[in-house]
Amino acid sequence: MEPRKNKPLRALVVDDMASMRMVIKAVLNQMGCIDIVEASNGKDALQYLVANNNSVDILICDWNMPGMTGLEVLQKVRAKPELKRLPVLLVTAEQSKQQVKDAVIAGVTGYVTKPFTPAILQEHIQACLNKRVR
Repeated sequence: MEPRKNKPLRALVVDDMASMRMVIKAVLNQMGCIDIVEASNGKDALQYLVANNNSVDILICDWNMPGMTGLEVLQKVRAKPELKRLPVLLVTAEQSKQQVKDAVIAGVTGYVTKPFTPAILQEHIQACLNKRVR
């Protein structure tokens, strides 16, 4: 992904719970990110990414959502050449070793478990952003 020089950080936050999207948006705002797009499901998130030509710098996605899981979103993102390098942070209440392994195999950039503090979420977001291809 080409760095977006002199442009604000853009994030896509995907979670079926509006309250969780608000929490994540608040952390992103604290980090100086004022350009935040929201989606309540994986299908809408993928449509946005394709329609807007990979115009976000990070995708933050819940794992457990109806219709399409965060893992499925991640797999579809990684299957698209234009999205392959997009940093993806999965946020989940699930902590099984198998799920972590599945996410790593699928190409996740970062993984944070709920509940988390704003500081922990910010740390994970920054780590994902630091892994962007420059």
